[in-house]
Amino acid sequence: MAYAITLPDALLLCSVVGALLYFVKTRVVSLPFNNIPGPPAQSFWSGHMEQYFDRHGHKFRESIAQDYGPVVKLDGFLGSQRLYIFDPKAMHNILIKYGDVFEETDSFLRINTHFFGPGLLSTAGDQHRRQRKMLNPVFSANHMRHMLPIFYRVAYKLRTAIASKLQGGPQEVDMMSWVGRAALELIGQGGLGHSFDPLVSDVKDPFGAAMKYLFPSLQDVIIWQQLIPYVDSIGSPRFRRWILEMLPSRAVKQMISSVDIMTRRAIDIFETKKAALEKGDGDMSQHAGEGKDIMSILMRANREVAEADRLPEDEVIAQLVTLVFAATDTTSSTLTLILQLLAEHPDVQGKLREELAKAFQAGELSYDELMQLPYLDAVVRETLRLHPPLTTITRVNREDVVLPLSQPIQGVNGKMISEIVVPKGTTTFVGVLGANTNKAKWGEDALEWKPERWLSPLPAAVTEVSTPGVFANLMTFIGGKRSCIGFKFSEMEMKVVLSVLLPTFTFGPTEKPIIWNFAPVAFPSIGRDSLKSQMPLSVGLI
Repeated sequence: MAYAITLPDALLLCSVVGALLYFVKTRVVSLPFNNIPGPPAQSFWSGHMEQYFDRHGHKFRESIAQDYGPVVKLDGFLGSQRLYIFDPKAMHNILIKYGDVFEETDSFLRINTHFFGPGLLSTAGDQHRRQRKMLNPVFSANHMRHMLPIFYRVAYKLRTAIASKLQGGPQEVDMMSWVGRAALELIGQGGLGHSFDPLVSDVKDPFGAAMKYLFPSLQDVIIWQQLIPYVDSIGSPRFRRWILEMLPSRAVKQMISSVDIMTRRAIDIFETKKAALEKGDGDMSQHAGEGKDIMSILMRANREVAEADRLPEDEVIAQLVTLVFAATDTTSSTLTLILQLLAEHPDVQGKLREELAKAFQAGELSYDELMQLPYLDAVVRETLRLHPPLTTITRVNREDVVLPLSQPIQGVNGKMISEIVVPKGTTTFVGVLGANTNKAKWGEDALEWKPERWLSPLPAAVTEVSTPGVFANLMTFIGGKRSCIGFKFSEMEMKVVLSVLLPTFTFGPTEKPIIWNFAPVAFPSIGRDSLKSQMPLSVGLI
């Protein structure tokens, strides 16, 4: 008896045939990177992406960075191919020479638009350049000098709050929580002219709590971000939100709650500052940042520029949310990791404490004096080298590009490759970890945490063929037009907090198992299964 093909059967058959044709065409015939070395994929459907984005995927990422050379082929979804690159010449082309061609992915820009509005992390092209031009002056080293007293005041409050917990002797303290609260207050006062957290009790600000859960929640749904460009235009914003709220995912519900809290608070802060600005600078200077904070200066400058260059209110509010987002977890995670490393290396902790105690005998240091403390600088740089807080930097080229390499690599077929043709639409991972731990440049001890390496001249391979990064021959803060605009702010914050805490407290490890999780920003947890950011350390008074 003849079998009647139904419409669902026909659609399924077409899908299977289409997938097979796509597989044959791409995997066998026309994939551009088959001659580039890379690890075998576990799955045709997800390629290496589940391994790469796994929050416990440190060994896999380390293998990519160490075992396959400066250009690595990775498999994406449904047989597509991607590149992981840390060759310095290729990175220079990606980030600087062809910076207008290699842009952030659509999913990155759109999800950031949903989270933060049209701010620096969400925009591209002329809109991004206009925003960055407006913000550049307030992130200069000269402006950091004016903000230093604000940083000291917050650090002293943090010191007092922790000390109050230790009157009975050394205690286990969740330093991730305290450092995170201090980082929020630092960007609050220094960035927004607003106090989020007086640091005098265990009561935490809802904004800070929302920020704390955003990254872990985002990591749990990171694979699904690839679908955003395809569903982002379906229906109205209210309909799309309804769809999200219907999803049976705790991570999605936590993300929605976090974004709602952040948005409401950002609008409230903006309206308060706007009202103060309209009354005059004298009123504005009464706020936490004394009128020297980033948003006060930005809002004043925005009123004075030509209308064609002026940022609309939604973009100013987006900058506010973006500043808090970008400055809080990145810096607090790195600071927490430094404290953990110092706890595990008491000799380094003692040497750093000695340097700080001696330097501060006559009182607070100036910005230049603080930045030039050699061992403090070495500890910060070495941690940023080996443990960059931002774990994934991606770019997609909007047209075909030929990337030259600084040194030829050997292809799978044995022939040498000196340049790579990158077809339009290729997703490229900028190999931050690969560049920062390349043994050919940094030496065989590149995977060891050794602050002393910064106290003597760096290897010639590092300095003679510099990376396109904006900080210390490292790729931690990236380079080019989308480099981290606030890296000086972050560096000063870490050094101020360490300079205030180390002469007062000792830090030691506890017996609890600490796991560092990959996410958009890495975070520590107790054990592998927890999504809560925590770093318990044994803390005592000197």
